[in-house]
Amino acid sequence: MSNPAEQGRKVTIGSYLALAFAVVFFSGLLQSNEWYGVFDFTTLNGSFGNVVYSVNETADGIQTAATSMRGKGGSGARDGFLFALTLIPTVMFALGMINVLEHYGALDAARKLLTPLLRPLMGIPGNSGLALIASLQSTDAGAAMTRQLRDEGHLTKRETDVFTMFQFSAGAAIVNFFSSGAVLFTLTLADGTPAVTSSIGLAVAIMFIFKFVGANLFRIYLNITEGKEDKSDKKANLTEETA
Repeated sequence: MSNPAEQGRKVTIGSYLALAFAVVFFSGLLQSNEWYGVFDFTTLNGSFGNVVYSVNETADGIQTAATSMRGKGGSGARDGFLFALTLIPTVMFALGMINVLEHYGALDAARKLLTPLLRPLMGIPGNSGLALIASLQSTDAGAAMTRQLRDEGHLTKRETDVFTMFQFSAGAAIVNFFSSGAVLFTLTLADGTPAVTSSIGLAVAIMFIFKFVGANLFRIYLNITEGKEDKSDKKANLTEETA
């Protein structure tokens, strides 16, 4: 559980500045190879180098083929272990940044600003806002931050389940869409007309809308299978949000 003294501290201008930085840092808005890329989570997170796995001699000379540090053709528990190993830097970096931002009051500011929005929309507290933003860029960071919120008592089990459903639908939506899906909008038919007639903005809006729809469908499912949220959980949430 988090420290009650920290939950009750005042939200200052510094808290809002820390929140603003966190939103920009985890949103991917500054993802670039320019100097301002140092303020972006994905840019600072970087990537692993490539490893040469084959060398072929051709008529044009010697050619090499490279792959990631996981290698090529792996399977089973060993390949799964290497995949899990590649997630560690992302998770450690995300949790480290959140701890720093929490120290400066970013979570307190998020709770105060976003609770009136996220409570009606998904039934979760506002201090999950940073994890929400991070999940739009990195599924690993979003999952790690959600687990930390759960372990520190900021989220109940029910809220964690609903929030997980929100993240599960169109995971890392911003990064995956603009790195892979956006290419569909460049395709043309034989007569030169666009193959996809909708706009990129509409596609992004639909993804966001149905992430909320999925979360609320899961809330309905929980209401049917588990009943309404416990009064003790509601009282604890109310106490935390008004602190």
